[in-house]
Amino acid sequence: MGIGGISIWQLLIVLAIIVLLFGTKKLGNLGSDLGSALRGFKDGMKDLDKGLKGDNDDNNFTSALSENKTSSEQTSNTQINSQK
Repeated sequence: MGIGGISIWQLLIVLAIIVLLFGTKKLGNLGSDLGSALRGFKDGMKDLDKGLKGDNDDNNFTSALSENKTSSEQTSNTQINSQK
């Protein structure tokens, strides 16, 4: 008996079907994309924690958010201008 009433053989059959449907290349890309997204999220949380620990003022939190918004707006404006 495996996890939740599913045997190991059933899990292996499901895994084999998934590999046949999507292929190992797409599954590898999916894994690396997921890993880089998690790494980026963790780095962002560390940066935010460092900013908040520097000063315990609420203004630092809102300024950090507004700086992030401003940089993303500049990036989107640059992309729009480059498309013209």
